[in-house]
Amino acid sequence: MEGTKGSGNALVLEGGGFRSMFTAGVLDVLQEHGVYDFDSVWGVSAGAINAASFKSRQIGRTMRIMLAFRDDRRFMSLWSLARTGDLAGGKFMYDEIQNHLDPGDDETFNSNPLRMFAVASDVVFGTPAYLECKRFPDDLPYVRASASMPLVSRLVDVGGHRYLDGGTTDSIPFEVALGRPGAPRVEGYEPASRALVVVTQHRSYVKSGANERAVVRSHRYDGFPYYLEATSTRAERYNAKRERLFSLAEEDGSPVLVLEPKRPVEVGATEHDGEKLLSLYLEGRAVAEERLGDTTSFLAPERG
Repeated sequence: MEGTKGSGNALVLEGGGFRSMFTAGVLDVLQEHGVYDFDSVWGVSAGAINAASFKSRQIGRTMRIMLAFRDDRRFMSLWSLARTGDLAGGKFMYDEIQNHLDPGDDETFNSNPLRMFAVASDVVFGTPAYLECKRFPDDLPYVRASASMPLVSRLVDVGGHRYLDGGTTDSIPFEVALGRPGAPRVEGYEPASRALVVVTQHRSYVKSGANERAVVRSHRYDGFPYYLEATSTRAERYNAKRERLFSLAEEDGSPVLVLEPKRPVEVGATEHDGEKLLSLYLEGRAVAEERLGDTTSFLAPERG
């Protein structure tokens, strides 16, 4: 398949639930223009879902799923939470949709040399886990682990480890992808020289930590003290990471290029308003189109 060997580029995708409609718009434009110059893609939570559709080369799939099933109680609802223990219905999302209603192209996914990492949080150790998705459907549990939000999801047990949403421990894993000083090392992974980073909040956004305080106050994870510590410090770490990202992006010859929403995002993580979702998707497309020249030059500077 085209475009991934020897490029030294990583694609890093933040999560954010339905805010990832912005990312879906960006990725669809990149694919429509044949921009596949990546060695690896790193997805967190809903970013991992976007990453899977990107690796399987399915333009429009994430957008279709989010719009078509946003009001289906099996997809994301309190009904699903009460019935299954998961706000986002696992069997419906990772079996019924994945295999029947809007199937993932496993053949293309498995033949594509692009390496995909789904970022999850190990609740026992309170640390990020960078789970490589090599083959579907075998590795679909890694995507589910990455996207399982605390309080409204059951723990996902894979290989004797218990995981939840990767956003708690590494919301934007550009430092790991680039092998920056102090970042964890992923066994068998050669750090990229450049990273295109797609974030789902405007530059002005500052996380308040209210959701994280609710998780701690619930006492649901009192048996996992390291995870509680990671949760209690998430907002501070997230805000600091964004500052490092945007500061790095402003440096001459920066190894990162950031694509972000043009204005503060009013779409919630569990949004059901179809007009808002479509508008955010179109905004992602508009940003990607406007920055397409910058993006292609950044990914292949020797051709610039």
